[in-house]
Amino acid sequence: MFLNRRKLLSSVAAVAASLAIPSIARAEAEDDTSIWDILAGNKRNKAVGEKNNIDALTIIDTPEPILSFDTAYSVELAINYYQQVVAAGGWEQPTRQTFALANGKTGRAVINLKRHLMLVGDMERKDRVRDDFDDETDLALRKFQVRHGIIPTGKVDEPTFYAMAIPAEQRLAQLQLNAARIQSLAGALEERYLLVNIPAASIETVQGGMVNSRHTAVVGKIDRQTPILSSKVHQVKFNPYWTVPKSIIEKDLIRYMNEDPMYLTNFRIRVFDGNGNEVPPESINWQSLDALNYTFRQDPGGENSMGHCKIDFYNPYDVYLHDTPSKGLFGQNSRFHSSGCVRVEGIDTVASWLLADNGGWDIDGVHAMFATNENVNVPLKFQMPLHTTYITAWANRQGTVSFRDDIYEYDAAGKVSFES
Repeated sequence: MFLNRRKLLSSVAAVAASLAIPSIARAEAEDDTSIWDILAGNKRNKAVGEKNNIDALTIIDTPEPILSFDTAYSVELAINYYQQVVAAGGWEQPTRQTFALANGKTGRAVINLKRHLMLVGDMERKDRVRDDFDDETDLALRKFQVRHGIIPTGKVDEPTFYAMAIPAEQRLAQLQLNAARIQSLAGALEERYLLVNIPAASIETVQGGMVNSRHTAVVGKIDRQTPILSSKVHQVKFNPYWTVPKSIIEKDLIRYMNEDPMYLTNFRIRVFDGNGNEVPPESINWQSLDALNYTFRQDPGGENSMGHCKIDFYNPYDVYLHDTPSKGLFGQNSRFHSSGCVRVEGIDTVASWLLADNGGWDIDGVHAMFATNENVNVPLKFQMPLHTTYITAWANRQGTVSFRDDIYEYDAAGKVSFES
């Protein structure tokens, strides 16, 4: 049985833990001595944390793609190890005392945390385990966090707590299901391809079996999912116009205009009737679905919803990759905010890579085009293969095993193939 974070909350044990979390947080806030002790050690702990973040990220920042034959082999090795862990009884569930553990804390809960981190490979195994949360434990916890796609804080925060609460049996089943997915896809991979892994909300440009660049992404919400498909990128659009899809007009735009009648004006979105004539926003009845009879188009520029770049690939869903003015979303743990399209951090690097066969489009050329705010469409001389995938567990040659939440509940459904 597969549980994602939302399903975990529905279990009795997790509900009890979730109820405990706010009370623990309040208790810390009310303990003036504890707060001042934390503040006194902040400078040192910050320096340690910054170094440990860099070291932690090295375990996942390898040149191996999430999807490849090498990944398939590494996942099989991970399955063998997790079978041993399950056979030995798995790991203990975190308790309310585990929540908010961080550098400088002591107690029995720290011992249990260290044992968990040793068992999953984030900390060197030792026969005797001390009860102090030291710098070594801080590094190990940050490794655990980056493997689970959690922003490394060195503190057992809410997403870390719930990741630790997933039983070993479920992690093993997750690896086995994803091994089948990876095996089914690896044989069809090309020498060059663009990979979007939806559960990780991440993008890789891959060349010669190695990752050329990695990018944080924002993908579709649970109720507006990014489709899973294989296609080809055929065009890069610089400083694009954005035509608002009918679904967004109905679900969002009408509501925005009722909340703020200046919304369209403020975001430079113009309205056109069926004959292509521009009409004023106030001529539309915003208390009805009248807006669906019009075309809404946003001019190029810094506030354009697609930012400075749109990447088109063949698909029947009207989805694409694009830049965004809302860069803050890339820094979140959960990046499922779009209406199905994929927002790309560092899209300038992706665009220059895609246009390599066109010539004359290095990173400086891309930046220069961004700065013009001029709408220019560039067809690719080499149409780049693209795969949007759903991989929630994978591994690399270093033995690092990564997991992500089953956000669309495809693990729960046991789906291996996504062909329609």
